[in-house]
Amino acid sequence: MTDPRRTVEAVWRIECARVVGGVARIVGDVGQAEEFAQDALVAALEQWPKTGVPDNPGAWLVTIAKRRAIDHIRRQQTYQRKLTEIGRDLSEEEEPVEIQEADSIEDDILRLMFVSCHPSLTMDSRVALTLKVIGGLRTDEIGRAFLVSETTIAQRITRAKRTLADARVPFEVPGKAERADRLAAVLEAIYLIFNEGYAATAGGDWMRPELCDEATRLGRILAGLMPTEPEVHGLVALMEIQASRANARTGANGEPIRLLDQDRSRWNQLLIRHGLAALAKGAEAAGEKRGPYLLQASIAACHGRARTAEETDWVRIAVHYRELIEIDPSPIVELNRAVAVAMAFGPQAGLDIVDTLADNPQLKDYHLLPSVRGDLLARLGRSTEASAEFTRAAGMTRNDRERALLEARAKNPTT
Repeated sequence: MTDPRRTVEAVWRIECARVVGGVARIVGDVGQAEEFAQDALVAALEQWPKTGVPDNPGAWLVTIAKRRAIDHIRRQQTYQRKLTEIGRDLSEEEEPVEIQEADSIEDDILRLMFVSCHPSLTMDSRVALTLKVIGGLRTDEIGRAFLVSETTIAQRITRAKRTLADARVPFEVPGKAERADRLAAVLEAIYLIFNEGYAATAGGDWMRPELCDEATRLGRILAGLMPTEPEVHGLVALMEIQASRANARTGANGEPIRLLDQDRSRWNQLLIRHGLAALAKGAEAAGEKRGPYLLQASIAACHGRARTAEETDWVRIAVHYRELIEIDPSPIVELNRAVAVAMAFGPQAGLDIVDTLADNPQLKDYHLLPSVRGDLLARLGRSTEASAEFTRAAGMTRNDRERALLEARAKNPTT
């Protein structure tokens, strides 16, 4: 028999953004909206095990949360003014199955995404708030995902809500003039969540697939809400194609498997096809002016199309990295370009690029710099130097699985 509590939690994970967004449109405050949404969740936990899950659980939750909001407005003795603003339809709702039209739901989720990633918030706060109010994750789940305490996450979320309330951030999609910057923040937050799932910063797991799944889900929602934005499709394509490798990225005991060593028959071809379709859609919308996510998706597509490692078009990948550097310069992108150049034109060509990055302050504690350099030195037959680089990289990473891999390579650089 299905556990009713698990059913409620599963429904909540799917519907939470709609519930919070619908209520936030009424009260104009994300923090308050989440409190009313949580009231609805508590009501569901109390009632559904007795009465069963409603036919339209999302509508039930939205209606209960709205009623809590209206009760609050009444208690604040400003109900009449608020009622005029939000329309009399809310006061007339009787049955939980009533719910706003789909267009309104989509608008509410879109507004919620932009509010959660408002530029007044730090990136850590954006990510935490996005996972909480849109992803429906509990604070302990978010803390566990990013290896910080539940208290720390709760404080971040509380500060974020207070910041939004103090700044009186309107619950709306920003105007065209500021939409590009705000959209960039939304995309960055989603991709940061995905990256943490794809290659965990620290801890005992190489990957956290649930974070990849959550980020991809948010990206798909955003693509559905903003179908004409090329970079949204680019991000979805990038995440889909990268996620397609998940089954091949770890061994039987959870150990990391490098890209060139992966069994590509284990790559998820359906995700690759979905990613390539999203890439085509984004490229069509963008024309000749492709942004960073479309370019990164194009790089991922080169890997996704290659049935074997030997078939990979490394020259095209190197070109894409050069294009990416022109619009979004970064030493990390340059380091990635060095890998592509090494694969296309030989390890010395790549090492020449890597050595120009040796003193870059942004890479001072970046373990992949000595890791890449060690790999190139090993390919050049300079095993002693390679071993030293792998040892240095192992001392810099905070991920246990990655440390073990680097330490093994330090002992035998040519593996």
